[in-house]
Amino acid sequence: MITLLLLFFSCNVSPKPINYGTDGCHFCKMTIVDKVHAAEIVTKKGKIYKFDATECMIHFIEDFDTSQIEFYLSNNYTEPEKLIDATKATFLISKNIPSPMGAFLSAFKNKEDAEKFQEEKGGELYTWSALLAKFKD
Repeated sequence: MITLLLLFFSCNVSPKPINYGTDGCHFCKMTIVDKVHAAEIVTKKGKIYKFDATECMIHFIEDFDTSQIEFYLSNNYTEPEKLIDATKATFLISKNIPSPMGAFLSAFKNKEDAEKFQEEKGGELYTWSALLAKFKD
């Protein structure tokens, strides 16, 4: 019974907090310090991959079996350190909002927030699927 309980709790498939200033980006190897642009992937087996920017996460999945991914997460620009479901987020690419790897890419939990920042900072809005298509080009 104890072995079964250990197996159950050791296979917990959920996001893990990013340790800013300590954790490294799985793609570019930079230390993750930006609390509004970080990202994370959680596989179906519970393995965690952390990234300093959503653009690193997108480049990482180009050579990854995406059928094994349970969660794609990006930091919500309006709530530093809060990971949100990237597949449901609205993304803004604006030259007036720098991101760690220079893609000027920010994620927003609410489309309304993204539109507000777009009015202030300019740029273009994207859904997750449109963003993936843009980065393939």
